[in-house]
Amino acid sequence: MVRKWFSFIGKEIRGLHEAAYLLAFFALSSQLLALVRDKLLALTFGASHSLDIYYSAFRIPDIVFASVGSLVSASILLPYFIERFGKGNEEGKTFSNEIFTVFFFLIIIISAIVYIIAPWLIPKVIPGFANDSYLPQLILSMRIMLLSPIFLGLSNLFSSLTQMRHRFLVYAASPVVYNMGIIFGLLFAYPMFGISGLAIGVAVGAFLHMAIQVPFMSREGLVPRLTRIVEWSKIKMIILTSLPRTITLSANQLASFVLIAIASLMVPGSISIFIFAFNIQAVPLTIIGASYSSAVFPALSKLYFDKNLKEFLEKMITSAKHIIFWSMPIMVLFIVLRAQIVRVILGAGKFDWSDTRLTAAMLALFIISTIGQSLIILFVRAFYAEGKTARPLVINAVSAVVIVLSAYFLTKAFYAFPVFAYFIEDLLKVGGQVGTSVLILGIAYSIGVILNTVLHWWVFERAYPGFTRPVLSTLFHSFSASVITGYAAFLSLRFFNIIFPLTKVWGVFMQGFCAGILGLIIGTIVLVLLKNNELQEVWSTFHHKIWKAKVPPAEVEHI
Repeated sequence: MVRKWFSFIGKEIRGLHEAAYLLAFFALSSQLLALVRDKLLALTFGASHSLDIYYSAFRIPDIVFASVGSLVSASILLPYFIERFGKGNEEGKTFSNEIFTVFFFLIIIISAIVYIIAPWLIPKVIPGFANDSYLPQLILSMRIMLLSPIFLGLSNLFSSLTQMRHRFLVYAASPVVYNMGIIFGLLFAYPMFGISGLAIGVAVGAFLHMAIQVPFMSREGLVPRLTRIVEWSKIKMIILTSLPRTITLSANQLASFVLIAIASLMVPGSISIFIFAFNIQAVPLTIIGASYSSAVFPALSKLYFDKNLKEFLEKMITSAKHIIFWSMPIMVLFIVLRAQIVRVILGAGKFDWSDTRLTAAMLALFIISTIGQSLIILFVRAFYAEGKTARPLVINAVSAVVIVLSAYFLTKAFYAFPVFAYFIEDLLKVGGQVGTSVLILGIAYSIGVILNTVLHWWVFERAYPGFTRPVLSTLFHSFSASVITGYAAFLSLRFFNIIFPLTKVWGVFMQGFCAGILGLIIGTIVLVLLKNNELQEVWSTFHHKIWKAKVPPAEVEHI
């Protein structure tokens, strides 16, 4: 059984849609586990001060990972590994050993420094907890979580090697075991150690994220080793290439960090509301945007390396069209069914109706930018395939500044102008709720993401004229069908409201599920009438590739 499992995830995949859909399957599995994780957290804590501490403990390790772990990102290293291993296995292995050695000692040193200064650092950067009685627990949890950037950084390095060999499923299965580790921490470590037990689960999950890739790499002889000899000119080249990406990721993380810092000054539970909604909106982003971008990146790198720019553009157009095709109806359905989605996923135990309403409103604000987030991942991968990391740096930095400034000034306006606050609360159906100010953070985030998308698209169109026209055609088809999909789902909610008891979770689920299915059926009919090309390609891929994809036998030496 275990042998078959490793044989499956170690299979080679080269077709774009086949790779994207199989990646999406594992992404869906990972996100389902993430939703189970959030369900358990909501059931145990609700949107509470205790859960705010847990989520706040992630912030500094996230910054460490973004600033150091990104140096060994697949987006940066994959083109170099393709080039080096193309010249011979020995040269490729020597190169990977040098990268591994430098990263390993760098991440250990940075993590140790942060560990030591944590008691001074946390009150400065998360001011809402400066005088909190739970501050020692926050410091301890953050220190335990500092193991995660070490393991996840190594996992990033390993994933560059697995993706180079087109073993996408090894890479895709990593987040699944990561979430399993966190669930383990919640179920078993938390009862023994409290909040710090949740942090132990995060560290365990990060270790599993790395470890699942080791059997394949060991079998292929790709596991990097520490080396005394480092050719620093190569390392300098990698650092100069990755530095813009590192700053880009750090800018995004810092923007999120500032939003969390602002939320820490709001009513207790604000951070939890923010993170719960963000995690739910990440489901379609991970399944669609990240899957397509990961699947197409090796091909983009190879095509650019071979100077085949025509096919490079065609791959980008195809990926963008399918991202929009899948994302648009999901975005509309999430907006229409937001209350049902949040109630089914999180509604239990201490997560009450008030928490549900605020989280659903925040989800609607996040989800309007989900297409943009997916396309940004694609554009960034395209620029990295070219080795042009400066463009995403500038665009993401501008976006991060806009997010922070929007959050600051809109929060001021929310408190200063009751009419503005009333407008936001009435628009999102949360009038009379306590803690509605946190919704401003969702608005600020989406403003920055939409600007980010427009700038990336504009820059890419200037570099590759002809990208926009075919993509806009799909955007028109998908938008038209999605509006009809959403309207049909909205109308049918009232009908299914009569059939299913909304006092039960299963009744809420069936109401949303049936309304969503009915909406999708009507939307699909519209696409058929429009003779949508993407719908035909999806059917062809599922019918001829996914169901008939054969898994070649593979030896597994280490389990």
